[in-house]
This record gives sequence, structure tokens and C-alpha cells, in this order.
Amino acid sequence: MANWQSIDELQDIASDLPRFTHALDELSRRLGLDITPLTADHISLRCHQNVTAERWRRGFEQCGELLSENMINGRPICLFKLHEPLQVAHWQFSIVELPWPGEKRYPHEGWEHIEIVLPGDPETLNARALALLSDEGLSLPGDLS
Repeated sequence: MANWQSIDELQDIASDLPRFTHALDELSRRLGLDITPLTADHISLRCHQNVTAERWRRGFEQCGELLSENMINGRPICLFKLHEPLQVAHWQFSIVELPWPGEKRYPHEGWEHIEIVLPGDPETLNARALALLSDEGLSLPGDLS
């Protein structure tokens, strides 16, 4: 089974990974957020065209297995488990979320987000999440893209 970075259909997102890693590092720095002790569940992509999503799907089928495909908000969303994980910061991601385009247009096609896991009672999630940020991070405006 091939490494995901060697697959032709995935070359654009292989090239995009350093940009995403830098953006994540910069955002965590601006927020005063220490990401090293945090657990991340998966990494996700965004694209503008069905043809791009279909090409990425063909690529991931060569280096992983399709775990699920569900219709959410009228569009397919696939989860793939890679045979070899990809690295972002200190995390190793085996799970990739591939949503087909929807109504919303994203500013960039490529890696878009990771999902952080904050274990604990759902009732205290907001307080636990806010406690991770520095005072300076809490005072920043809402849109940090």
C-alpha cells in the first residue's frame, strides 16, 4: 500500500500540508494555546468542486480504507483510515475527513481543520475550552482566519 504523499491524486494536498501546519502553529501562538498536551481526533479537507473530492477519494482509496460515507446536510462526507498516518505538529493522523462541497465556499482548497478532543462532562466543555486560552488569546476578535 502506497504512502499518501506519493499518490498522484493527492499531490496538491501533500504540497498544502506545510501551509496548514504553519497556520495551525500561528493560530495556537496567537491564542496562547499550548497544543502539545491536547489530543486530536482527525484532520479534514475542504474543496470547491465535486471533481476534486472525487479525485481525492480515488487517492485515499489507494492508501487507506473507507470507514464511512454518510450524507450530511445534503452532501457526502467520507472518513478514511490511512495505512500510514500523516503528521501535523506533534500529531499523527490516521483518520481523514473528506466532505464534498456544499453551499458554503471556503477560502482555500486543501487541509482545513483538525478536531481536538476535550474529554469530560459536556456541561463543562465551554469552561474547559476557555481555560486553555491565554488572557491575550481571549481578548482577540472572533475571526482569526
